[in-house]
Amino acid sequence: MKFKYFLLIGLLFASVTVGAQTHNRGQRRRVSVANIVGNYTDSLAVFRQKLDSLMADSTLTYSSKQKVLRDYLGNETPGVEYNSLFLPTTFYKGVAKNNFELDSSPSLLDETLLKVYLDRPDLVERTETQLDKIGGTIEATPVKVEHAPDIVEQIAPKPIEPENVPVDVVIIKPNFWTFSGDYYLQFLQNFVSSNWYKGGESNYSMVGSVTLNANFNNKQKVKWENKLEMKLGFQTSREDSLHSMRASENLLRFTSKYGLQASKKWYYTAQLIAYTQFMRQWVSNSQTLTTDFLGPLVVNLSLGMDYNVDWMNHKLTGSVHLAPAAYNYKYVNRESLASRYGIDAGKHHLNDFGSQITVDLLWKFSDNISWKTRLYGYTTYQRAELEWENTLTFKFNRWISSNIFVYPRFDDGATRINDHSYWQLKEYASVGFSYSF
Repeated sequence: MKFKYFLLIGLLFASVTVGAQTHNRGQRRRVSVANIVGNYTDSLAVFRQKLDSLMADSTLTYSSKQKVLRDYLGNETPGVEYNSLFLPTTFYKGVAKNNFELDSSPSLLDETLLKVYLDRPDLVERTETQLDKIGGTIEATPVKVEHAPDIVEQIAPKPIEPENVPVDVVIIKPNFWTFSGDYYLQFLQNFVSSNWYKGGESNYSMVGSVTLNANFNNKQKVKWENKLEMKLGFQTSREDSLHSMRASENLLRFTSKYGLQASKKWYYTAQLIAYTQFMRQWVSNSQTLTTDFLGPLVVNLSLGMDYNVDWMNHKLTGSVHLAPAAYNYKYVNRESLASRYGIDAGKHHLNDFGSQITVDLLWKFSDNISWKTRLYGYTTYQRAELEWENTLTFKFNRWISSNIFVYPRFDDGATRINDHSYWQLKEYASVGFSYSF
């Protein structure tokens, strides 16, 4: 009887011991599963970091990156890889089999998935049977994506490499010369005083003029200006029965001026003026000559200073020549003309020294109206010559213009005619063709 009680107590003790061992074993399993589930999110973060680092490694090929992933995830349970933890939750048959068969020992992955199946069945989206119907995984084949060219590459100009070709070196010398000119052919009404030193009479006539300029300026203190003036006019004379046509304008004049710059506006200057006539001129109804080619010829050489005029915003331009030392030479080819031009009777030439002034100005009032003036004065302090030429021009267009010319003159070295004074006057108004360049 006592044996039965001891046997009962022994079985009860054994049951309690076995139950305690089973409980301890289950407790340990639950702790392990809890640790795995608790660290699940941490493993995801770690895996994400490793995955990003792996994908960013440009030294590995696509197949090499796949092998690294497989090695990292591992394959402890046949048929179940650890990558199933990172895929949509799926019910695998092997998990139940490994947990409930008597001769099997489930892995931590099996217990973890079983915990998920029992605690959160709502997360299970599909079964292994469904995956088998779909088919196995397909190895991804790398696809080369052709990217569109960058917009900069489309519009940026392509560099053109220059070809190495022989080049001839050409040295172009600077041109310091400038050329200009003025032409006109006009009809005019002419008035000449009876004591005009070259003679003439008032009437209607026509006149042509050519003015050529050739100037040198090297912008380094050297300036050389040259001007050639040619003016010739004809008139018919009703009162002259001996000459059907006479010259109303008769001038050939050359002016040359060489200067060295002394300051911004002043130049040390040597000036040469030489003038004569083209053709003969007679007294009306007489064979008496009043002028001829080289009758007279006047040459004036002077040394002084020039002042460049550039006023009123470039509207008034020109120069003023002041020469305290001047040499004047006068020549006539006919002795009969000597006294008319201040040369002693019976002689052909006259030499004297004095001082001289020349003023050449151009005032452009507008594009169509301009005034050109030339004042020339020479004195030996015994006699004096003064000429003041004024031309007022009205341009109607590029080809048509009108001129008013006024020319007073004083010369007390010439012989007075009758009771007239030493002052002389000439003027005309004309309309005609003109051209400038």
